[in-house]
Amino acid sequence: MNAKLGRDVFFSFFMFTADLRPQDARYSRVLIDHLKALTDMGYDGFDVHIAAQPTTVDHKLEVDHYVGLKKVFEQAGLGEVKFTTNVGTTRTFDPTSPYEEQRRQALSYLKSRVDITHVLGGDSIMSGPFIYPYGVFPVTDTDEPIWSDALQDWMKPRYDAARSVFEELLEYAAAREVKLAVEPVKSWETPPPNMVSEVLDFLEGLEHPQGGVTVDTAQVVMESQGPSVLKDNIARAVRQDRLYYVHISAPDRGAVKDSWIPWDVVSSEIEPVYGGPYLIEVFNAIPPFDRSMRMARRRFWRPGEDDPVPGRDSAYDVARAALEELGERTT
Repeated sequence: MNAKLGRDVFFSFFMFTADLRPQDARYSRVLIDHLKALTDMGYDGFDVHIAAQPTTVDHKLEVDHYVGLKKVFEQAGLGEVKFTTNVGTTRTFDPTSPYEEQRRQALSYLKSRVDITHVLGGDSIMSGPFIYPYGVFPVTDTDEPIWSDALQDWMKPRYDAARSVFEELLEYAAAREVKLAVEPVKSWETPPPNMVSEVLDFLEGLEHPQGGVTVDTAQVVMESQGPSVLKDNIARAVRQDRLYYVHISAPDRGAVKDSWIPWDVVSSEIEPVYGGPYLIEVFNAIPPFDRSMRMARRRFWRPGEDDPVPGRDSAYDVARAALEELGERTT
């Protein structure tokens, strides 16, 4: 636990990669160097993206690769480091599909991600946009995009289709002590759910009492119904014991220090009622984020991976400054 903040503070590996490549021994050495540097800096744990593999890859094989990666971390003296995971569903693994077979495939995929989360982090959190497939925008039969009222109406049967999948998934995750925290993501990036209220509405419609929400400061600035509604939604999530994860992230997904983060909401609405970890989340200008997020800003160079750039912040500089900023804003 971070001594100054009195709670765990995690750092997102979106600064370095979108794929841990667990079967790549050489890259594992790079990951270990980053983990050690950031742990020494004061971070308690890390959020890692579990990349989707080709549909022909067996999920058990994927899990086995992460079992091996965890052993590599343990052998490097990192056995006590904590991990959460970031997971998204895909066009193929779609729990909202109208087709039963595709929903079964999605359930198998999501269960494997629960297993990977448990392998890496034990009693941990799996977060991300894993209701509707990330970035898959629907179109009509004539290839016209669906937006606004039509999109909201289109989503209703998709949510209905996903209910049985999520009820079984929540049961599976609870047995493995993994919390599922759905993250709403802004509408220019992916279809609904885009707001905290939409995630809570979906979860409240399930028979299983568990399942939570991730509140990301970047997302609620760029896609929300306003500060008063956000406060109500945070209180609603707390009443239902569904506030599982909080991401501290700038609207441009860059450096946290001196950014447009709603620190008043964090300090007054979240800090007094939330006991979980904070995640510092910075998306670096690396593939695939540079393209998918249309990043114009320069890359934060990654020690051990990129050549040093004089006069430009490194990934470690940004991480250290973010930890200091969080401490100043919440203590």
